[in-house]
Amino acid sequence: MKKPKPINPGIAKLQEKGSKIFKEDEKFLPALSLIKATQTIKKIKDKKKPFVTIINSFSTHIPGHCHLDVLGRKLKESLEKRGFNVWYCNIGAAICDGIAMGHFGMRYSLPSRELITDQIESIICAHPPDGWIGIGNCDKIVPGMLKAMVRLNIPSLYLSGGPMLAGKDNTDLISVFEGVGAFKSGRISKKELLELTENSCPTCGSCAGLFTANSMNCLAEVLGLALPQNGTIPAAVWKDKEKGIWEINPERLNLVEKAAQTISYLIKNKIRPLDILTRESIDNAFLVDLAMGGSTNTILHLIALALEAKIKYPLKRIDWLSRKTPTICKLSPSRKEIHIEDLHKVGGIPAILKALSKYTSAPLVLETKTVTGKTLKDYIEKAPEPDGDIIRVKDKVFSKTGGLAILFGNLAPEGAVVKTAGVGKEMLNFEGKAVCFNEEDKATKAILERKIKDGQVVVIRYEGPRGGPGMPEMLGPTSAISGTKIKAALITDGRFSGGTRGLAVGHISPEAALSGPIAIVKNGDLIRIDVEKRKIDILISQREFKERLKKLKPFEPKVKGGWLGRYCQNVLSASFGAVMKNTIY
Repeated sequence: MKKPKPINPGIAKLQEKGSKIFKEDEKFLPALSLIKATQTIKKIKDKKKPFVTIINSFSTHIPGHCHLDVLGRKLKESLEKRGFNVWYCNIGAAICDGIAMGHFGMRYSLPSRELITDQIESIICAHPPDGWIGIGNCDKIVPGMLKAMVRLNIPSLYLSGGPMLAGKDNTDLISVFEGVGAFKSGRISKKELLELTENSCPTCGSCAGLFTANSMNCLAEVLGLALPQNGTIPAAVWKDKEKGIWEINPERLNLVEKAAQTISYLIKNKIRPLDILTRESIDNAFLVDLAMGGSTNTILHLIALALEAKIKYPLKRIDWLSRKTPTICKLSPSRKEIHIEDLHKVGGIPAILKALSKYTSAPLVLETKTVTGKTLKDYIEKAPEPDGDIIRVKDKVFSKTGGLAILFGNLAPEGAVVKTAGVGKEMLNFEGKAVCFNEEDKATKAILERKIKDGQVVVIRYEGPRGGPGMPEMLGPTSAISGTKIKAALITDGRFSGGTRGLAVGHISPEAALSGPIAIVKNGDLIRIDVEKRKIDILISQREFKERLKKLKPFEPKVKGGWLGRYCQNVLSASFGAVMKNTIY
């Protein structure tokens, strides 16, 4: 595959020379004086050593990131012992979707992916190293770092902080979200809800189920941009579970040591992300995601990553892969009692890959490269056989097709996404009357007040990348539907949390703000969703359809100033991964 040209002369020079940019001319001695002042080098002669930058995302805002300072210090120490000059910084815009959920702040989450990539580009280009390591864990930080790896294309790898341990009675964050719906419908008491809140998120780490963060951390392994077990080694281990006392997992700290060893190998051998990332490696990532029924957000992020690498990757290809890939593993939220730590115990992602390659016809390409210098084929050699419960093969698979599906139809001519792994069989073919909302909050309120009835289709629109703005995640309304046990569907041009289950169709494109057909739906219109046939349609005449589209008024952006205002003007639709316009040129 032909590699794309660097996006600017600075990145071209960075790829060519690395830290030699400021080493080879006396005019840069003032820069070396400043570098010495930071103690990155002890003497000017230390400039001869290679420079590695650690880009951390430590933050006490996010449980998945509150321990990353420990990993960062460990990595810095290990790199220095290996003879590197180490620059170390933290990036901002690390957002916890769970904390931002349900209020205006969620509109900053998806846009933060672009900010993170841009910050890393700024840091690395202004202070050119020979390689870098990104430490992240949650939500948009992971794809933001992966996109930066591809954009800069110098030796680099991604290192995650690891998943959270499950809470009391195998609970997790989704237990609390659904608990709110259960409380509002009178199924549990306030005391029981508070007990769930107290005990469901017990340690540091990315939320314990196969939600967006853990999905992306696992897929980074498959893409070849992270080390084996990156996605499944728990962040913590229990010292005293009864008393709730935990410590950082020694296995995770060992992975940090391996990361230092790996970046040394990558720099020495001049191996770059675009030597690793190919259409086949993206296929592999989607195949694993489909086999596990991961987050629908992975579609946004992997398409964005492909576009960053100038790889064309249509939505229809994902559906083609889905039809060839059985669901061989289900974790929370699809299987509430099973979490990432359980997958790790039975072999993690290597075991998933081995099961797919050995027992299914999924079109894996095991010759793809990884940051270890080995291929995926080498990666799975020592992986265990499927355990038969968490990973199931042959006639025991959870379903014969993948856990995600792409729907098309007159409501979504550019596509829509549904997590089939979380949909009950009785909901796979659904027809109901629309109940329309132009914002998420009003929909959630109506669901919790029991105004939504069985057999209806909740339509939430003007919540896409441009309309939201920021395409806010909607765990609130989907959890409310699950918690209240309403048999209703939900469709939106917004997106869903990796913790979503039920018949929830998101990423409807074009979005309402771009005059997409979801904007013309009226209360009472019949909506038909046929997941097995991959169809989503509004059941009105073609004449009525065209007349309604003609009458649509131009969208007036909800936000015009600041970062969100700039984002609203420049973001593309979900079918393009919600990237900026200048990503495609």
